[in-house]
Amino acid sequence: MTSTGALHLGTAADTDERVEVDAEDLTTHGVIVGMTGSGKTGLGIVALEEALLSGIPTLVLDPKGDMANLCLTFPQFRGEDFRPWVDEAEAQREGHTPEEHAAAKAELWKGGTARSGITPERMQALADVDVTVYTPGATTGVGLDLVGRMDVPADADPQAVNDEVTDLVSGLLALIDVDADPLTGREHILLTNLLTDAWGKGETLGLPDLVARVQDPPLRKLGVMDLDTFFPAKDRMGLAMRLNGMLASPTFAAWTQGAPLDIQRMLFGDDGSARCAVVSLAHLDDNERQFVVTLVLSKLITWMRGQSGTSSLRAMVYMDEVFGFVPPVANPPAKQPILTILKQARAFGVGMVLSTQNPVDLDYKAISNAGTWMIGRLQTERDRDRLLEGMRSADGAVDIDAVAAAISGLDKRQFVLHSAKDGGRGVFGTRWAMNYLAGPLTGPQIAELMADKKAELAAATPTASAPATPPPTARAADSAAAGTAAAVPTPPVGTTLAADESSVAPAVPEEVVQRYLDPAASWADTVGATPGGTRLEPHVAVRVRMTFDETKADLDHTEEFEAVLPVNDDPKDLSGLVTVDYDDRDLREVGPDGAVWVIPEAKIGTKTWWKSVEVGVRDELYRTRTMTVLHNTELDCWSRPAETREAFAQRCDIVSEQREDEEASKVRDRFEAKADRITKAMRTAQDRVAQLEADVSSRKSSELINIGSSILGGFLGGRKSARGVAADLRRAASKRGTTSRTQQRLDTAQGKLLDAQEDLIELEQELSSELLDIDHRWMQAASAIEEVEVDLERNDIDVVAVTLVWVPTTAA
Repeated sequence: MTSTGALHLGTAADTDERVEVDAEDLTTHGVIVGMTGSGKTGLGIVALEEALLSGIPTLVLDPKGDMANLCLTFPQFRGEDFRPWVDEAEAQREGHTPEEHAAAKAELWKGGTARSGITPERMQALADVDVTVYTPGATTGVGLDLVGRMDVPADADPQAVNDEVTDLVSGLLALIDVDADPLTGREHILLTNLLTDAWGKGETLGLPDLVARVQDPPLRKLGVMDLDTFFPAKDRMGLAMRLNGMLASPTFAAWTQGAPLDIQRMLFGDDGSARCAVVSLAHLDDNERQFVVTLVLSKLITWMRGQSGTSSLRAMVYMDEVFGFVPPVANPPAKQPILTILKQARAFGVGMVLSTQNPVDLDYKAISNAGTWMIGRLQTERDRDRLLEGMRSADGAVDIDAVAAAISGLDKRQFVLHSAKDGGRGVFGTRWAMNYLAGPLTGPQIAELMADKKAELAAATPTASAPATPPPTARAADSAAAGTAAAVPTPPVGTTLAADESSVAPAVPEEVVQRYLDPAASWADTVGATPGGTRLEPHVAVRVRMTFDETKADLDHTEEFEAVLPVNDDPKDLSGLVTVDYDDRDLREVGPDGAVWVIPEAKIGTKTWWKSVEVGVRDELYRTRTMTVLHNTELDCWSRPAETREAFAQRCDIVSEQREDEEASKVRDRFEAKADRITKAMRTAQDRVAQLEADVSSRKSSELINIGSSILGGFLGGRKSARGVAADLRRAASKRGTTSRTQQRLDTAQGKLLDAQEDLIELEQELSSELLDIDHRWMQAASAIEEVEVDLERNDIDVVAVTLVWVPTTAA
């Protein structure tokens, strides 16, 4: 039963011969089955010890917490070495002090290993092996960064990348308790496409980055369907909320801390020496275990496919309890990578050994490639029958009756060995384990074992223990609702965020538009924008249409009001409101690279908050916003929108002059009749005076001539008698009387002419006075201007747009 490159498992039950298994046989994988207390875990540790001593690295998945015992190798067999790990309750039951009990255990192990033929040199060689206990999601052992950095697989073939993406997404969804089939589940399809897209571009993602892309995917279609048809934004937000809920958990930071999930470094030292990587799962719940096993094995598969082919055992994967991971019917996330290893790993020299105490819950068709079976005591006949049925389906050549008979007679730590290569190998008892089997180790015990490892890791990679991207605050989780954001860049992985910062934009209702302020905008300084800033602070930009109407002023004027205010917890608090004249070109659809978002206390994820902002703005404008117009009370003229006081005064002057001309026109009509009457009388008088003046002048001339020729000539010349002269005198006197009467009539006519002239002068004076009075009154009317405030009615205020604007700033 001895072969070259053999792993010493124990001795034959009937001959005490060494029972060894060729390491190469485990490239076809192995199965260990046995009830609790059958020695199954001890056999697993023995197999791992042998592999490590043969220079074969091991990856151990430890759901129960027993496999940390691989660290308890004490080649000097000193009691003080055993002391921290002995069971004090057991010592008390046996009547020993802990120190005595530790010394007894040391002697027991020294004798046991010696009886198994294990030399001190071999013990020391095992003690020199580098064993690391990883505790993903906890800080007790060495942390394992599973989601802080989802790196692009290096030098991996497309199939390996696709498988890793599928397994990673399956694990993530299991972690948040989402059951999504890789082929039909839209959650699985979306996340797979997001990761594939990012990795195809060479981008490294963190989980916060993935949450951001779920909200606003850089994809238009999934398959042949539009993205929002296949997976509406509101439903995507539900997925983002579940992922964000995990991020917001205070315990989640541990998932992003510790050593990177680098299979090469976990299995091999810098000098190529074999390492043992124990991934402890005992502290995790079922979903978390599925997540870890899925991610670790998918990384192993990617690493495996990058290796050259070999028939030798290059690495050994051991799972101490496979219950729930490879069930016969269901398909939990970890099942697919386990099946992939069982089907494909042989060509790359990677062997997997699965151990279970529940043979009924094992998919025997799935593990039909297992070439080595080690079967211990079983709990019930049902377990035995189910196991034998599975073995028959996996290997038709197996002698079921012989195996059944052998199983029935097994003692503790005895196993039936069956190899597909050699057939039945009989019953063997396991050799003494070189490591002290202390049972499941507690968190503090693992922390004590790994203290130096964690210190070395912290010294080598100072930032490894810091979360890559701290989760958003609980308030941020509360604010997420059912909206979408503008294109959201994410900060580089490894960025340390302040308590009020997040690498994921908080979600807002779908109808709320998000934009990023261009720091070159003319009003950017008024809201504290910093060119080149990447700390995005939330503000609200509002655009309001206000209609001022006043019937008596014939006013129907619309104005646009634009302002920006910081996001406040009280949506109606407008104390920081700044009026700006913003242009849509001031607001970008894409934010700056490496941005982080300040998470406000305000519940911006609710429609109620945004509605309250609108109400607050409307109320503020209703209370404070008026339009000043000018009113000429005498002319009943109203100013036009944007008309200056000077322009309105000029217009009032024109109107008053028109009104003055209209009144003067009526006066003209009235005075024209009077003027015509007086003028006519004056002309008549002028004609009478002229006529009488001529008559008087003619009579006077005639009288003088007559006197000269008749009286003077007749009397002085002696031609007439005195009587004749007297008669002439009487006739001359009569004529002079007529002339006098004509003169009187002339005087009367001249008097009338003067009266008419005076009437005309008085009429001119009256007209002048009246015209001056009219001019004065209308000039006064033109200056009778007063200001009138036109208020807004509530239904005249229309909030046109409310935009969430992220303002780039720098940390204080």
